[in-house]
Amino acid sequence: MKVVHTIEELRDQLRGQLRAAFVPTMGHLHPGHLALMRMARQHGDPVVASIFVNRLQFGPNEDFDRYPRTLQDDIEKLERERDVYVLFAPNESEMYPEPQSFRIQPPEDLGGILEGHFRPGFFDGVSTVVLKLFSCVQPSVAVFGKKDYQQLMVVRSMCRQFQLPVRILAHETVRDTDGLALSSRNAFLSPQERAEAPRLYATLQEARAQVKAGRIDRAEIEGSATEALTRRGWNVDYVVLRRQRDLNAPTAEQIQQGEPLVLLTAAKLGTTRLIDNLEI
Repeated sequence: MKVVHTIEELRDQLRGQLRAAFVPTMGHLHPGHLALMRMARQHGDPVVASIFVNRLQFGPNEDFDRYPRTLQDDIEKLERERDVYVLFAPNESEMYPEPQSFRIQPPEDLGGILEGHFRPGFFDGVSTVVLKLFSCVQPSVAVFGKKDYQQLMVVRSMCRQFQLPVRILAHETVRDTDGLALSSRNAFLSPQERAEAPRLYATLQEARAQVKAGRIDRAEIEGSATEALTRRGWNVDYVVLRRQRDLNAPTAEQIQQGEPLVLLTAAKLGTTRLIDNLEI
């Protein structure tokens, strides 16, 4: 695997490559990331990964400074996996040599709700860096995980509206044996919090069971899930039932008729904010 740190080096390595498959990450790689690399290998050649902790998508009081940075360990993991041809690991001055005054702003009805509401500017930062990385790599395929469900929809919408020649593939959420979605932020959990963390996914499973059993009152479904987490000490931002196609709230009739739905949640356990989702 070749490790490059500048855009010029990256483009030198990829010159003439028309079928590159790309996996953008912020590093601190776990088995979920490695599963994305393996999926990319099935859909393109060569496989390009990136590691860049993007300041633009962090709010002023968020965890940018303490976000885990483990580049050497990540390189060793990727080399053992043998699926990646080039790892692009730029620093901030390489990606942002001047203040990034041009930014992508997703529409409010997609980028301003849920994560966009609780983390203002988050999807502006995500969209801007993804577009910039696509410009550097020029992949034919890019792979994202479903754990970041709304992010996946934002990126797909951006590619569609800008006519970007990049096919966005979604990998199912990779979970630990107890159901917890793998995330770099899981490293922040204390042992006691780690033992409690699978409750987030279990709560979504319980809510899904209610929908499958015929319950159609969305407010009751969301309220009971929120209350269950709050009782166990979680600080809940949201637990919502939405339509898969646009993240709008479904009507009772749509729930009853089997509209494809998704449950999404974000909640803090101690100081660590976790997100998860479950399709119906």
